[in-house]
Amino acid sequence: MSLWVQASDAVELRPNATEDDLQTVIRAVYKQVLGNAHLLEGDRLTEAESYLRNGNITVRGFVRAVGQSALYQAQFFNNSYQYRFIELNCKHFLGRAPQDQVEISRHVLIYNEQGYSADIDSYIDSDEYSAAFGENVVPYARNTVSQLGSKTVDFNRAFTLFRGDATSDSGKSARLIGDLGGNIASKISFPAKGSGGISSTGKRFRITTSNAGSGSNYRRSNFVYEVSYAQLSQKIQNIQKLGGKIRSITEVTN
Repeated sequence: MSLWVQASDAVELRPNATEDDLQTVIRAVYKQVLGNAHLLEGDRLTEAESYLRNGNITVRGFVRAVGQSALYQAQFFNNSYQYRFIELNCKHFLGRAPQDQVEISRHVLIYNEQGYSADIDSYIDSDEYSAAFGENVVPYARNTVSQLGSKTVDFNRAFTLFRGDATSDSGKSARLIGDLGGNIASKISFPAKGSGGISSTGKRFRITTSNAGSGSNYRRSNFVYEVSYAQLSQKIQNIQKLGGKIRSITEVTN
């Protein structure tokens, strides 16, 4: 089964956490912020981990330490074009795709005027980060499920950046630059032939939703829809219009 979008569960460091709890949080931060990259033991930020263990920094502080590290800079800043770097920062620190060209331009300006560290801090110190994750929740993919007030275009752009646990954030070219620059909707795309996938046109997909429907007489529960590739995008839009929350989209293999 090819997993395209899956709802993410929040990982939180709670008071009186055990060492196992702490390690779960640390692994989740590395996975999220480093874009599912393979992490060698020597790459771990042991000093920052110790600060987190001793309560000297919060999870937000640990996220900042990873983002400000030479490892993150080498992995994503040195090897990517600037637009791609901003895409990845939005994904890693805010759990979403960039919203528009204005947001891209704002981060370009911050970097040009204040430098790398200030730009990383601008994500982590933002009101959006505080509202979504606070001090002790690990950032996670938020727009891979529909949310109140979100647009279909946000969901589709999340598809472009969040491709499941089997993928990493390697590659230096921006994926959304044309759509953001032209203010056009992003198409839901699937792996190309020759990249480990096959043509999607004959496939069917299962959409699992929760809290679908509205009205006092409507019983809220889970719904599962099975649609063809050609119907997928329109079905997603219809579910969102009805107030549904998409939990997962998977390929039907039988």
